[in-house]
Amino acid sequence: MKKLWSATMLLVFAACLYGGQALAHCEIPCGIYDDRMRIEMISEHITTLEKAMNKIKDLSGEKEKSYNQLVRWIHNKEEHATAIQDIVSQYFLTQRIKLEDKQYDKKLEALHQMLVYAMKCKQGLDQANVEKLRKATGEFKRLYLGDK
Repeated sequence: MKKLWSATMLLVFAACLYGGQALAHCEIPCGIYDDRMRIEMISEHITTLEKAMNKIKDLSGEKEKSYNQLVRWIHNKEEHATAIQDIVSQYFLTQRIKLEDKQYDKKLEALHQMLVYAMKCKQGLDQANVEKLRKATGEFKRLYLGDK
């Protein structure tokens, strides 16, 4: 009975692990980090959010609405906003930003803004939130990587 239970739990864990859920890299720590890539991933998610918002507006304005496509773009927007929140929370806040960092407060503020504007992008179609998210991401990139 214990073997059956253990095998079942292993299958459930594997299904969660590989079933499309975003898992953080990596809290072991493995020592393999690519901070610049993570920031570029966030930028790509922001561009996708912007496109999704535009498609939702376009599809909503059509005389004969394609509800299937509308739902798909709404779902897509939600997924990309959540991906940003996951990267910010699980990668940067949990693993990369250190308490003793001289610019801890400024980095924390930029990351918090990114979380808030990603949430606002989930909630509506206001392009101003996309721009605020881009600006906060740019500020964090400048603080974290020293890029201008």
